[in-house]
Amino acid sequence: MSFDPEYGETLVAEEDLESLTEQARAAVGDPVHKADVYDLEQAIWTQVAADRLTAVLEGSLTAEEILTDHFVRQLHTDLYVRIWTWAGRHRRLETNVGVAPEQVALRLRTDVDDLRWRWLHTADLTPRILGITFHAIVVHIHPFIDGNGRTTRLLADLAYAATQEGEQLLEYDWDVDRREYIRLLRHFDLTRDAQPLVDLVGVRPVG
Repeated sequence: MSFDPEYGETLVAEEDLESLTEQARAAVGDPVHKADVYDLEQAIWTQVAADRLTAVLEGSLTAEEILTDHFVRQLHTDLYVRIWTWAGRHRRLETNVGVAPEQVALRLRTDVDDLRWRWLHTADLTPRILGITFHAIVVHIHPFIDGNGRTTRLLADLAYAATQEGEQLLEYDWDVDRREYIRLLRHFDLTRDAQPLVDLVGVRPVG
């Protein structure tokens, strides 16, 4: 990620500091800069992603387990619990994206359950389409205060990895045009057609 020239000197807002854990404060020092928190988040994401991918490859984490609302919350918790007190908690405030907060828990459970059923009982999803559809469903709900982007991309990667066959494991390439990506997420919200988003997000060999 590239920062604006002054990003590294930008301090975390006072209202956000209230949600920062003591462990994170000790790690980044005082005053708390946004860039330092970002680096800490990214380091933990890298560790969690590697651990979960290893579990998938070893067979101890399956697609059926990944495609659950419980796993979505647990993954968000694992990514952020050392940094933010809101880790794993469903959003309780209205935002300009996502469903109404009182609908988050129900929509997350039913939409992800429906996707899992489709994967297990129909033949209309390839592994590549499954991962992107999972990603788009959770993005649309926007279940958490923050961290939805990292969480949903990793969800897609894990679902894709857990459902592939063959010796060469592939992963998504998330380096895409942001405007087009957002446009196609909105297209999915309206149509439930993930294919244009699948076409945008390429794949590459893992590693």
